[in-house]
Amino acid sequence: MTLAASVPGSDAGMAARAIDFYFDFVSPFGFFASLRIDALAAKYGRTADWHSMLIGVSVVKVMGMKPLLEVPLKGPYIARDAHRYARRHGIKLARDPGAPPVDPRPAGRAYNWLLQYHRQAARAFAQQAFVAYWLHGRDISVPATVAEIAAETGLAGTQIAEGIASEEAGRLLRASVEASLARGVFGSPFFIVGDEPFFGVEKMELLEDWLASGGW
Repeated sequence: MTLAASVPGSDAGMAARAIDFYFDFVSPFGFFASLRIDALAAKYGRTADWHSMLIGVSVVKVMGMKPLLEVPLKGPYIARDAHRYARRHGIKLARDPGAPPVDPRPAGRAYNWLLQYHRQAARAFAQQAFVAYWLHGRDISVPATVAEIAAETGLAGTQIAEGIASEEAGRLLRASVEASLARGVFGSPFFIVGDEPFFGVEKMELLEDWLASGGW
């Protein structure tokens, strides 16, 4: 047995296990991570399972904090950090990370409804919704806009509109958020490999070290 395999929390021998990737559509750092996570997972013979969460629930309701952008000192830093990351990676944002976020629930409802009924299309929708919001400045709080985004990925927009409006879509989103909280997820992006959590886009380098070494 290797040393890594004998260490509690190590990930040795689990190369086929998926990386759980948790995101909120209105998180700039969640968007940045979405551009890299699939390639990172594939590099180590894995897949990434995408899960939507809501920062408004985890941070405001569960943790009892203000919305992050409203926190003195930290809020301006977060916005600056997002702009800096975008410049570093050549990402041209149409939306200011320091602006108040829109309501992400319509996009979250659509994503979780698609996971239930059109699983193969859910990933493409999530990617397109991120791009629409962050690179094109579209308002994903409007169900009709979300349906349009879904249609642009080849899905039937009218069917998505009905799905978003359904009570079931709301239940599916709530279940996804509750499942994320049960696993200790408190922000976006958040990654879990086995039972090992990593929070923040800047932790993707540490995540890669973990994957490369089998954990420690």
